[in-house]
Amino acid sequence: MKKEDCFYLGKIVKKYSFKGEVLAKLDTDEPAIYENLDAIFLELRNNLVPFFIESSQLHKSELLRIKFEDVDEEADADAIMKSGLYLPLDLLPKLEGDKFYFHEVIGFTVEDVNFGTVGTIKSINDSTAQSLFEIDRDGIEILIPMNDEFINKVDRKNKTILVETPEGLIDLYLEE
Repeated sequence: MKKEDCFYLGKIVKKYSFKGEVLAKLDTDEPAIYENLDAIFLELRNNLVPFFIESSQLHKSELLRIKFEDVDEEADADAIMKSGLYLPLDLLPKLEGDKFYFHEVIGFTVEDVNFGTVGTIKSINDSTAQSLFEIDRDGIEILIPMNDEFINKVDRKNKTILVETPEGLIDLYLEE
């Protein structure tokens, strides 16, 4: 399984018991949907390794307490500490309407109600306070905040996102 075929679910943050149980912090708004997994991929030395789950349950609402097969003592748990957790992309719940996962809109065309075709989404910058569409317009990078007020429609069939940005925002990037 390659990392690009998976999504990041969270990270093992601490040991829970001397029997090898661990607590994982999940990067999701709905941790409960991941409570009954059979297996998960752990990132160990830059490889994704499948681990089978004996049992798991939510712990204090945002942590998932996991007991992996063959992780039976503290030393085993120490070996997987801080590992990232990954699942295949096809296990992501399908989003509908104007909600989307960042990875799924890469390559979509952005159209602005007033401006017309802006360009193609080449990546999403989520390291800032507000996530940004990074759009390529013939070699010029245009950044548009991923703000619900700006996004009018996500058209998966035609791989297009219709936005309505404040007047002049796109022009800022195109002026010499």
